[in-house]
Amino acid sequence: MTKPVCVITGVGPGTGSALARRFSRDYHVALLARSEKRIPKLQAELPDASAHICDVTQEDQVSETVAKITRDHGAPAIAIHNAVGGTFGNFLEVDPAALETNFRVNTMGLLYLARAVAPAMIKAQSGAIIATGNTSAYRGVESYAGFAPSKAAERILAESMARHLGPKGVHVAFLMIDAVINVPWARKMFQDKPEEFFAQPITIADEIWHICHQPRSAWSFNYELRPYGEKW
Repeated sequence: MTKPVCVITGVGPGTGSALARRFSRDYHVALLARSEKRIPKLQAELPDASAHICDVTQEDQVSETVAKITRDHGAPAIAIHNAVGGTFGNFLEVDPAALETNFRVNTMGLLYLARAVAPAMIKAQSGAIIATGNTSAYRGVESYAGFAPSKAAERILAESMARHLGPKGVHVAFLMIDAVINVPWARKMFQDKPEEFFAQPITIADEIWHICHQPRSAWSFNYELRPYGEKW
């Protein structure tokens, strides 16, 4: 039997790779990343995966990549926008061009991905589109002026999509991760923190799996994850 297809953008060493490993148990996973160094090795490790070099800020690349995935493996049943662009500093310090770039990755990337996968999902009256985010989508911290506006826009876009696609049988959700994710650079930055301080990528992937497979009578949109010791 042909497996259903799950598309994942932003496949890096943390959440993206964990998502690929989790969903590859039951799906063909299409791995999207800008860097050629990241995904071929992961593809070789997984039982059913394909690697695609794709810049999500470029609409033609996204649409062409999704079209190729559909031809080779079938129309995506799940799409997870995990790609992220971030720049930090207050509004006087950040380069305006950096904010524009982050907007293109975080918000426009979600728009391009959703527009590429949604028509087949609407036709099938099923499917899930998930956007991963963080607390920046809800608050404008002083030093996040180059980042938070793009994540807030991503969340609002996802909400608009959810209102449109929900009645058509397609589940859209926004996952807010209020945590430091357990990746090597974070461990170096927070060397004094205990293990439970960090959110484990595989645990995040398990929760996204759960969201994607919620029954239609109990869909969630705003979904929050945080370690038990996180202040909020």
